[in-house]
Amino acid sequence: MKRILFIFSVIAICSTSFAQEHETGKKLPSVQLKDMDGHSVNTGELGLKGPVVISFWATWCAPCKRELNTIHELYTDWQAETGVTLIAVSIDDEKTKNQVPVYVNGKSWDYLVLMDPNGDFKRAMGVNNVPHTFLIDEEGNIVYSHNNYAPGDEEKLYQEILSLKEKSK
Repeated sequence: MKRILFIFSVIAICSTSFAQEHETGKKLPSVQLKDMDGHSVNTGELGLKGPVVISFWATWCAPCKRELNTIHELYTDWQAETGVTLIAVSIDDEKTKNQVPVYVNGKSWDYLVLMDPNGDFKRAMGVNNVPHTFLIDEEGNIVYSHNNYAPGDEEKLYQEILSLKEKSK
């Protein structure tokens, strides 16, 4: 039984890595979402300069909140050094989406928070589970993708942002 679980674990890890590699190189899809105030936002027309990090998360996802809270502590420095913008996309459904503003405001996140209760943007981006983080270049290309969170992953993301910034010079 342990051998079977081990084999399935290896297959799952390999397929996640394979999927992550193939998510890069795509363009950011255009989907209508709402911000926390109910205003419509088209993901294909964000008009942001510099690198953009899009992080899919949910209020019920502990690793998601750890990742975004850790980045929050570093975000001001990241913005000053790289001009990066972070967009947190909540996949909370109709039952839990009212908890999003309560959590975000309680943590004083400076991120643009978008709501994806029907999962349209999540599906368009190929997100199967959260947290799932993407790095987008100025042309709207997905240049980096990472699924899940472990302490230190924010440093890898920051290095990817720096690398992208260096390439755009």
